[in-house]
Amino acid sequence: MFRNMATDLLRNGKINTTDTRAKEIRRVVEKLVTLGKNGSLHARRKALGYIRDRAVVEKLFSELAQRYMERPGGYTRIVKLGYRRGDNAPISLIELVTEEYKAKRKRRKAKPKAEAESAQKKSSKKKSAEELGLVEQEDAVESQVDEQGEVEVTEAKSSKENSKKESTKETAQDETEMTETESSEPKEQADSPEKTED
Repeated sequence: MFRNMATDLLRNGKINTTDTRAKEIRRVVEKLVTLGKNGSLHARRKALGYIRDRAVVEKLFSELAQRYMERPGGYTRIVKLGYRRGDNAPISLIELVTEEYKAKRKRRKAKPKAEAESAQKKSSKKKSAEELGLVEQEDAVESQVDEQGEVEVTEAKSSKENSKKESTKETAQDETEMTETESSEPKEQADSPEKTED
């Protein structure tokens, strides 16, 4: 059934059928048109294996392949027509697309407004500073601030190292005091039994 419907669609350009059949035929015809665009002998033999009419295959590989060469997909269109009298089945028209393909332009990603506004403000401030001759002064001030920042960082590092050394010294002193007190207590206990014997 799909073979006959696909052949009729490629021969006539459009057919009326139910919605579900139209959706299934679309899959078959899209693959056949892709084979036609390929144009190789293998693709032609595969198409002849599915479509038994040589005239339709010739039309597929010559006329339709040239029409859809630039189009990356979407060779068919389904248009809903309503409901069939009698069994109330939904009817659709499936047809081959005839319009020329126009490639869509790729959109560039727009910068967020906040970044764009801040960039404009910075550039306008810099221009006004250049006009007044303040740019050189700002560079000198920035270099001084950088040097001061480096000095402050080195001072902070040295103070941290000193505090670490002091804390390690304190813990070492605490440990030595603990060991001394523990060692002195057993000696006293050892001396006390001798005194009681005397």
